[in-house]
Amino acid sequence: MIFASEIFLFLFLPLFLAGYFTTPQRYRSFAILFGSYVFYGWWRVDFLLLLVGTTAFAFAMGQRIAKHKNRAQARRDLAIGVGGCLLVLACFKYLNFFADSFAALFAKTPAEMGWHWQIILPIGISFYVFQAISYLVDVYRGDARSAKSFVDFAAFIALFPQLIAGPILRYKDMEAQFQNRPHSLDAFTAGLTRFLIGLAKKVLIADTIAPLVDAGFSANNPGFVLVWAAAIGFALQLYFDFSGYCDMAIGLGRMMGFRFPENFRAPYHARSITEFWRRWHISLSTWLRDYLYIPLGGNRGGGLATYRNLMCVMVLGGLWHGANLTFVLWGAWHGIWLAIERLAKITSPSQNLGWLPTLVVVLLGWVMFRAADVNEALEMYHAMFGGNWGETSSALLINIHGESLFAMSLGCALVCVEPVWAKGGPWPAQVRSRPARPDLAQTMWMTPTVLIVSAAAILKLADQSVSPFLYFQF
Repeated sequence: MIFASEIFLFLFLPLFLAGYFTTPQRYRSFAILFGSYVFYGWWRVDFLLLLVGTTAFAFAMGQRIAKHKNRAQARRDLAIGVGGCLLVLACFKYLNFFADSFAALFAKTPAEMGWHWQIILPIGISFYVFQAISYLVDVYRGDARSAKSFVDFAAFIALFPQLIAGPILRYKDMEAQFQNRPHSLDAFTAGLTRFLIGLAKKVLIADTIAPLVDAGFSANNPGFVLVWAAAIGFALQLYFDFSGYCDMAIGLGRMMGFRFPENFRAPYHARSITEFWRRWHISLSTWLRDYLYIPLGGNRGGGLATYRNLMCVMVLGGLWHGANLTFVLWGAWHGIWLAIERLAKITSPSQNLGWLPTLVVVLLGWVMFRAADVNEALEMYHAMFGGNWGETSSALLINIHGESLFAMSLGCALVCVEPVWAKGGPWPAQVRSRPARPDLAQTMWMTPTVLIVSAAAILKLADQSVSPFLYFQF
């Protein structure tokens, strides 16, 4: 089940909210857990069993880690817990990749070597496994207490607003909210507004740009203008798709009294790649910093060790997105630029690459990220740098509708004004220039606009086949 679907909007969500708010406060974690399991199991019940099993394993290992006074024993159980979670991720997300890569060494396919199975990737596995790992590490470090209630912990792991595409939550930040969180009409209204804004971003902008992007990346002879249009279009599509999902997730959480961390902060206004990663998918970049970069040594081992750690983190971050060489190269591309910036001491807003160079670096990376394989990406790069002018005009006229170009233009305009736009609305506090006003007050001025664009989004949704969020595959 996905948020941008009629069955979620008009069946699941009303029934869940009715059940949730009629449930006594002390039992609402049960309501969340039941609703989240229905939400996740709607697709495949067998993968729900995997989610339940991973949750139970992480809960049990957290209890064991917490009870050990001997650090060596706690470290051993931490290794078992983290290793078990990573094994689940490796088997379901990367086994096909390893099999394909191994068979390629012998110039064969897995089927030719007798492997006829293909493992289906469970939706959201990367997100809930990372949440389980962060819980175990935080308990080991003493940054979080072990969960006392299995229901609360299971509800945290399965919390449906963020279960299948983030933002990545941490138990230490959510534990108190499961124990006690305020509910009010103001909070519900602010959450609903945020949800509707996210729905509009996804349906009216991201989905409308998609045909232009698909035309550019699937063209047999892509030309200069088409590939640049496709690259810019994909940057906008991915941003409005993923940030739209996060808006919807944060809004749903707010409706239930939760406060989730922001996941984006005007990323295309970054003036360096370092700054970009402080603004893009913030929950992932901070997770990688806290649970991978710092344990590897961070910047404590000198220049070469720091560059090595940056590359390792970004390559593994790329691999986290998918079992494909394109993601590995995308991660390495960003790792190289992070290392270059550190070497050049570009670490503060006053010392930066500049907005346009940063955007070009990001766009070039998105081409590799979006391409089906490395050869397709290289063909795109060849055209982007003038190696192929192609039949751009006819391709655009035949394959791209005017509404795609309009949505792309609108997306560009919204990205350009995003910091100003964010000042009075329900966007990240980091980009506001003045203190936030009460939730209800900050949404009132935009109520007519939100109602109009959300109605347009619902009408468009009813007129199209439902498209999943892009980050579902990760």
